[in-house]
Amino acid sequence: MSEDKKMTVYEEFNIEVPQDAFPQESISASAARALVDSAMWTDANPMLNLSSFVTTYMEPEVRDLMTEHLHVNYVDHDMYPKTYAMEQLMVKWLHDLWNGPKDKEPYGSATVGSSEACMLAGLAHKWNWREKRKAEGKDTSRPNMVTGGNVQVVWKKFMRYFDVEDHIIPLEPGNYRLTAEHLDEYVDENTICVVAIAGQTFTGEDDDIQAIHDWLDEYEKKTGISIPLHIDGASGGFVNPFLYPDYEWDFRLPRVASINASGHKFGLVYPGIGWVIFREKEIFNEGLIFYVNYLGGESATATLNFSRNAGQIIAQCYKFLHHGREGYTRIMQQTVENAAYLRDRLVDSDYFEIMNQTQRIPVVALTLNDDITRFNEFDVSYKVREKGWVLSAYTMPPNAQSINSLRIVVRPHLNRTVVEQLANDIIAACDYLAEFGGTAKPPELHAHSSHKC
Repeated sequence: MSEDKKMTVYEEFNIEVPQDAFPQESISASAARALVDSAMWTDANPMLNLSSFVTTYMEPEVRDLMTEHLHVNYVDHDMYPKTYAMEQLMVKWLHDLWNGPKDKEPYGSATVGSSEACMLAGLAHKWNWREKRKAEGKDTSRPNMVTGGNVQVVWKKFMRYFDVEDHIIPLEPGNYRLTAEHLDEYVDENTICVVAIAGQTFTGEDDDIQAIHDWLDEYEKKTGISIPLHIDGASGGFVNPFLYPDYEWDFRLPRVASINASGHKFGLVYPGIGWVIFREKEIFNEGLIFYVNYLGGESATATLNFSRNAGQIIAQCYKFLHHGREGYTRIMQQTVENAAYLRDRLVDSDYFEIMNQTQRIPVVALTLNDDITRFNEFDVSYKVREKGWVLSAYTMPPNAQSINSLRIVVRPHLNRTVVEQLANDIIAACDYLAEFGGTAKPPELHAHSSHKC
């Protein structure tokens, strides 16, 4: 009898996990599994975590496919050329989905989520701006990027990590998206690009992409300075093409030079996969591409990450083939209808008012009515946790920080019965708090996280 079989399962559960030093002795596979699994028992149920946009359900067929290829190192294009070809095929598909010009060579990459995609796009625009300025004999020391206060944190990371000045246009109560209204105060000759959002994190709304595009056209006519537009479609990139095919938010607008989207959000793949697609190959500076030979043969690499498993890339291909445009359209239509149903139930309760003026992606962003004074959005979030639901409550960014939001991401795995139960639980939580009151306060952010607008 082997050593591990001498221990009962209860003894394996009780092996002490070292807290301050690397584990000294080996233990059985079953004991290791039991200890790791039990350590996460009190984590939230991902299916009920509606603060997150990230996919939590995939079919058994694709889970099997991912498992079979988890040991494939995606970056080794020489050894796994078919995997690389699959990725490049999907780059062409996305260029087509987002209405890229047919006469241009598509360029792009799968990334580890949208954060890496955003940074690659930002770097491409910074390099292009710098090379143009150098060629003109102009100063290159103060590049800036213009975006709205509703921007996701990745863009603030990009600007800080890569020495780009942040020209962030503040929000204001009642308007939580970037418009063209204040661009003249923030755009100048050092602007490497303007970032507009399709499906923002805070309310799910799109920025006023057409108006921003047109303003930049007029700016070029007046100044001779051409500034590219990047669309952060992390959440909207896999909704807009299917539900609003006539809505021009993508490469149909000539100034849109690059788009990112999260395959692990409404692309319907487990985390983490994202995409960055450029209007044409020339936009991604050749100087950002490295060529290596130490994996066997020459491999080009132009991502911030290097080794990663190919599971998510293969799963994305499965999803595109399995659903196609027709399937994604039906899935997104049903999901948005479920979000609209939840929104209407909560607004009809007389506790909430809606924050997103348009229900473009399946996100419900609410704030409590002004006459609700005995509790706040944070109390509601805490109270529904008793039922297992995880809903985001947060203060809006500057200068709309006086507004609290309660946000619910309605993902495709939620059916109408579950949405009905969620609405009942939120309203029941409000009924309880209206009678007994709440005490929750917004969490205080580290001072380093505050941002100057």
